[in-house]
Amino acid sequence: MSQDETGYEQSAQLPEYAERVLDVADLIPPGRVMTYGDVAEWLGDGGPRQVGRVMALYGSAVPWWRVVRADGALLPGHELRALDHYRAEGTPLREASHSADGHLPRLDMRRARWDGDGGGDGGPTGGRGEETHR
Repeated sequence: MSQDETGYEQSAQLPEYAERVLDVADLIPPGRVMTYGDVAEWLGDGGPRQVGRVMALYGSAVPWWRVVRADGALLPGHELRALDHYRAEGTPLREASHSADGHLPRLDMRRARWDGDGGGDGGPTGGRGEETHR
């Protein structure tokens, strides 16, 4: 067993559903995002909570910052790390108003959301050599 950066021990073998979720996360191009619900819909299996659970346990192995909440809010506890990634990748953001708590921006979901088509992904083959179906 090995530990990921969150300190969780991971077995060498991921559950099949987790592997599928991580494959979809690998497909999302830099500068784009999918919601937890989008990933579940892409897979035709599970729902936002199941995808969120997979990302919480195993997401450090993939670009976790590209799987997000539907409201565009940054992941609590990981806001600054995610924001660094978004800025480096040119992910569309909506700057927070000065009255907003913490003045953190949100993702501009209208412009950042990826539907799985185009965007330079090279097709529906996941990063681990398995085909991902919609």
